[in-house]
Amino acid sequence: MSLLLGAIADDFTGATDLAGTLTRQGMKVLQIIGLPDDGTETGDAEAVVVALKSRTIAPSEAVRQSLSAQTWLRARGVRQTIFKHCSTFDSTAQGNIGPVADALLAATGADFSLVCPALPANGRTVYQGVLFVGDEPLAESPMKDHPLTPMRDSSLIRLLEAQSRHRAGLIRLQTVRAGAAAVRARIEALKAMGLRYGVADAIEDGDLHVLARAIRDHPLVIGGSGVALGLPAEYGMADRTAAPVLPAARGRALILAGSCSTATRQQTARAAALWPARKLTADAATASHAARELADWAAAQPAAAPVMIYSSADPQEVAAMQARYGRAEAGALIERILGDVARDLHRRGFNRIVVAGGETSGAVLSALGVTAIRIGPEIAPGVPWCAAPGLAIALKSGNFGGPDFFSDALGMLE
Repeated sequence: MSLLLGAIADDFTGATDLAGTLTRQGMKVLQIIGLPDDGTETGDAEAVVVALKSRTIAPSEAVRQSLSAQTWLRARGVRQTIFKHCSTFDSTAQGNIGPVADALLAATGADFSLVCPALPANGRTVYQGVLFVGDEPLAESPMKDHPLTPMRDSSLIRLLEAQSRHRAGLIRLQTVRAGAAAVRARIEALKAMGLRYGVADAIEDGDLHVLARAIRDHPLVIGGSGVALGLPAEYGMADRTAAPVLPAARGRALILAGSCSTATRQQTARAAALWPARKLTADAATASHAARELADWAAAQPAAAPVMIYSSADPQEVAAMQARYGRAEAGALIERILGDVARDLHRRGFNRIVVAGGETSGAVLSALGVTAIRIGPEIAPGVPWCAAPGLAIALKSGNFGGPDFFSDALGMLE
């Protein structure tokens, strides 16, 4: 069957966030891990989310992978493509959001795309083109100290234009509140000025539903998962009520946390007070048997208790680690070890796994050889349980979830 909606996500946690949003709104969704090929089956899916690990790789490679995914989606007849980036616009002056957006604009034949990373349920709002994280502008939030993509500007228009070949304009909240027709008129005015992107304000879910009505016929939409909040209703799925099903995997529970966000550090502190926990540092990760030693330790813990292995650290510790090993190299070293640990422990019967951090999630799923997942019920806004053969897995963006996220997640399976 032809797909209604295709999505290309620049990391794995963001992909599950979007897939969960679409599932809750009534769509049959399949999430594919990595680039699909001609043999990839979509079954009865109405939407497919292709999860790439392209947020921090070279811009040219991010573009290549995204275009390959779009070619595959187009061959399956998608009506609309979403380029899903992080709700905090994680990127650098070189990309990768701008270069990928430009490439997809051309590949889809679109002459314009709406851009909106708002996700009010998780405190991501846009007003006057400024992205807020909770009550703070992006550049004043903890994202200013992100180890790979420190965000030092809060203006989405400036951030996007620094990376893109095209100009962007603003669709103000007053216009959004005036309704879909007003948004469409503003889009036409921006296009007449030669602009190719429109950054839309949104501070409530209702604003996102208005935007969905305004762009339901657009070939390309760019933003966070919230930008898709109203799209299934536009496809005639407003009355569907089927609830997602929890994954049925049995076995031991494992938490792997690589994110250094404030939220994840709070969550690991709570979990470490409850269950066996071991911290992985970059120095320890250089040891030749680091992964095996950690896996042996985890397997030796009481079987009834979850086990946590984490590398989460405060900004000062991260800076010191990067100074010693290099910014990209330090993160890659940790991710490789956590991926190896996940593979080893899964073979030993750890079949319920919670992962914190986008890059870490990519490393873990790649190490496990998972190629597709089905979306289950939501643990916290933007974070669903997912199922793969013999595995229940939750992929949490670093900034998502409350302080007790890990115990909440595992408690659902009990």
